[in-house]
Amino acid sequence: MRHLLNTMFVTTQGAWLSLEGECVVIHFNKENIKKFPIHIMESILCFGRVSATPPVMGFCATKGVPISFFTEQGRYLARVDGPVRGNVLLRRQQYRLADDKVASLAIARSILVAKIANSRSVLMRFARENDTELSSLTAAINYLGYLTQDLQRCNNIEVLRGKEGDAAKTYFGVFDNMILSNKEYFHFADRSRRPPMDEVNAMLSFVYSMLAHDVASALEGVGLDPAVGYLHKDRPGRPSLALDLMEEFRSWFADRLVLSVINRKQVNPEGFSRAENGSVSMDEATRKTVIAAWHSRKQDELTHPFTGDKVQIGLIPHIQARLLARHIRGDMELYPPYVWK
Repeated sequence: MRHLLNTMFVTTQGAWLSLEGECVVIHFNKENIKKFPIHIMESILCFGRVSATPPVMGFCATKGVPISFFTEQGRYLARVDGPVRGNVLLRRQQYRLADDKVASLAIARSILVAKIANSRSVLMRFARENDTELSSLTAAINYLGYLTQDLQRCNNIEVLRGKEGDAAKTYFGVFDNMILSNKEYFHFADRSRRPPMDEVNAMLSFVYSMLAHDVASALEGVGLDPAVGYLHKDRPGRPSLALDLMEEFRSWFADRLVLSVINRKQVNPEGFSRAENGSVSMDEATRKTVIAAWHSRKQDELTHPFTGDKVQIGLIPHIQARLLARHIRGDMELYPPYVWK
């Protein structure tokens, strides 16, 4: 596990990266604005019109520092990395389990039970902290509790996916109730992805992209292939296993982060723009605010429910990746997902 969780986020439109010795240099308007030694970095994320020279991409690849490219809205585009790392025997076993319907179902079921339980916990904590007894919120909490129990008896992957869809619809159906500030601007009706059609969805898509990047890096760090999963179907260019594992983190980490920056008035309506097709995007200052909140939240500590260790939130994807690898190798009978308390 790498404990230097330093990630460089480049959001300035028109910036480009070059190599100077063993440092990455950020250029903008023909000026060198910042320089960072590569050895302190975990990864580099570039959003929008940000480019990198072949030398810096090649050097970062040899040093195990992937460079990922996203749209301004946070949609993943591409990733530059070095040769595949990891234990070939572990990956071969990962692929075998992906072709085994029973084994795939068990892993997918564990992940989704944790996801729905975590979503329910987010709603319950909001209701408790804000002393609210909205009937819609209570109904959603009760239904998610029922689904959590029902999923544990499910023996069909397609039925499992259907129930997960029901859970997501229920959870996002009351999501707007947790937005307490600037309701006239930050209103959430439903989840819209590509493109995001309102300010809240723009932030959700952005933080989900960062979460997927972190989880994919954690999986690669233990030798697993992020592209071959158990819940999400295989698709060219899709990091299916990363999307699987990040389901455990969406509600309690990513969603609560977005709610926090809204309710604390760290973002404002002027920080968003709407295109002709109705899609909404953040400006550079808003992206930086969200990224700063993301970094800060990753430094917070929680007690891991399985290991009992007190760890930074930013390290939890690495712990879950290691636990999943142990299960795939056969060292653990079941995969223990992350259940937020």
